[in-house]
Amino acid sequence: MATASASIDIPASADQVWQLIGGFDSLPKWLPFIPKSVISEGGRVRTLQTADGEVIIERLLSFDEAGKTYSYSIEQAPFPASDYVATILVAAQGQGARVTWSGRFNPKGVTEAEVEAFFDGIYKGGLEALRGNFPA
Repeated sequence: MATASASIDIPASADQVWQLIGGFDSLPKWLPFIPKSVISEGGRVRTLQTADGEVIIERLLSFDEAGKTYSYSIEQAPFPASDYVATILVAAQGQGARVTWSGRFNPKGVTEAEVEAFFDGIYKGGLEALRGNFPA
């Protein structure tokens, strides 16, 4: 099983960051390459549309408001991976917050290194976009 993980420090409190990203339907608020999200099944499934029109369907697996974390799986996506499970975690870090986005998955049609690099790029790019919402 392949893995990828990225973290970033944000100059805002963990509560402030979680308020922006903690909702399972909140991706369009902070992730520019996901401009649309539609929630279904009582908030447990989100259907995302990418900036280039691709559709991604994800299922919420666990949610911990107090721990500021949630995990989700991908049910449908144009990605070179299967059995994808990821977690987003917001934790206090000094005067600010540290956000970690990590996942595990199996490569599909590519090497393990290629799929790890693919998701590493998504996580890092997404977290950089998130930090842009909290100017120092």
